[in-house]
Amino acid sequence: MKSNRFWIEIVGLATAIACVLALLLATLGAAAASLAAQRELKPGESGQANESAPAPHQAHAQQIRAQQTHEGMVTCSRCGAKHSAELGKTATDCTRQCVRGGAAFTLLDGDTTYTLDGDFDRLKRVAGQRARILGVVRGSTITVSSVAASS
Repeated sequence: MKSNRFWIEIVGLATAIACVLALLLATLGAAAASLAAQRELKPGESGQANESAPAPHQAHAQQIRAQQTHEGMVTCSRCGAKHSAELGKTATDCTRQCVRGGAAFTLLDGDTTYTLDGDFDRLKRVAGQRARILGVVRGSTITVSSVAASS
């Protein structure tokens, strides 16, 4: 009887320790999420809801207005504008091969290079060509919503 009680005590102790650790991890996760949310606030803002936040249809309209059109050469992040002629491949073939190998599609718009994030099938069609890209710019990345070959 005494040996059965010993195992029950061990199982009870292990269960208690597991519960305490789970509570500790949940508390640390909540604290980390709270800190991350505070870092996203601009200086002078509080964590309270903004009463003048736009309605969902207004936010969608603002996003549509935020889209910009850029025109340039669709290429890859590996080669840029300098595809090797020694390989005997066109710019289109070189771009597609580099993207298959892990490079990203980019748009060379004058002196500015943007990384393109969007439907790869549409971007493959204009790879290595001049194209008109419609999308939302965030930093050096364009989230593509429309692709058309330039004439």
